[in-house]
Amino acid sequence: MTGAAEERTLTVPEALAGERVDVGLARLFGVSRTRAAELIATDRVRLDDAPASKSDRLLPGTRLDVSFPVETDPLEVVAEPVEGLHVIHEDEDLVVVDKPVGVAVHPSMGWTGPTVVGHLRGAGVQVATSGASERQGIVQRLDVGTSGVMVIAKSERAYSVLKNAFRDRTVEKVYHAMVQGHPDPLQGTVDAPIGRHTSSDWRFAVRDDGKPSVTHYETLEAHRFASLLEVHLETGRTHQIRVHMQALKHPCVGDLTYGADPTLARRLGLERQWLHAVRLGFEHPATGEHVEFESSYPEDLAHALEVVRDGQ
Repeated sequence: MTGAAEERTLTVPEALAGERVDVGLARLFGVSRTRAAELIATDRVRLDDAPASKSDRLLPGTRLDVSFPVETDPLEVVAEPVEGLHVIHEDEDLVVVDKPVGVAVHPSMGWTGPTVVGHLRGAGVQVATSGASERQGIVQRLDVGTSGVMVIAKSERAYSVLKNAFRDRTVEKVYHAMVQGHPDPLQGTVDAPIGRHTSSDWRFAVRDDGKPSVTHYETLEAHRFASLLEVHLETGRTHQIRVHMQALKHPCVGDLTYGADPTLARRLGLERQWLHAVRLGFEHPATGEHVEFESSYPEDLAHALEVVRDGQ
């Protein structure tokens, strides 16, 4: 058994003499038979200090020990340091971080890994209280599989101003993406609405009924197997760059979810999409001064780019 648990001990009463353990457990503690069977199957029920099976029969006076796992809120922010997450800038109004791959911005249903907000809480950084409890201070997000620079609001004023800036599209969001092949034209704009994929609620696709989505790109380097692009986002839809690159038939290298070649990904040693938030520029919410922050390529992306440059 692992994790926090609530220990309960009872003596089997005469009224339950001869009942199966799962039946008695359900009646004594008000749980379902299915839940009782789960507790027994995971070795959380003992009779006189011996492991119980659901078909065992209860004897009056027997000590019944049950360990109920404490249910945790999947949206609770857990304060814990995140390896590789660096603070680029911090002042009274905001904190800018360099998010590594494999880290979510905030807790969400189904995600049990590290988060940016958890790291900040563990580091004693107080963020704005605006927003849902698990997303307090969050004015933008990066995918778990995307690394790079992002900003979190610390003051309530900063939260309001930055939220409006992202909504009004006055924030400069610049990404570098390595895509398969060579986009034609080498520089262009993808203006295509994005919505949830019809067959998967965790994927997205270009759809006529989707939300307006605009991506500007230009080719920085063209190599034998792939091209390095600079991407400017006009909108900020979930998976926007990945979906638009797939729509161009030039998916991000390593992005198996959106049609990338797994053989090329293996050759480059990539276990995620080659996509990095390199620059973020906006008016500082307190001073009005234009500020800009940058993030260099992490090791896995830098290595893959070198292999492509070498034409291997």
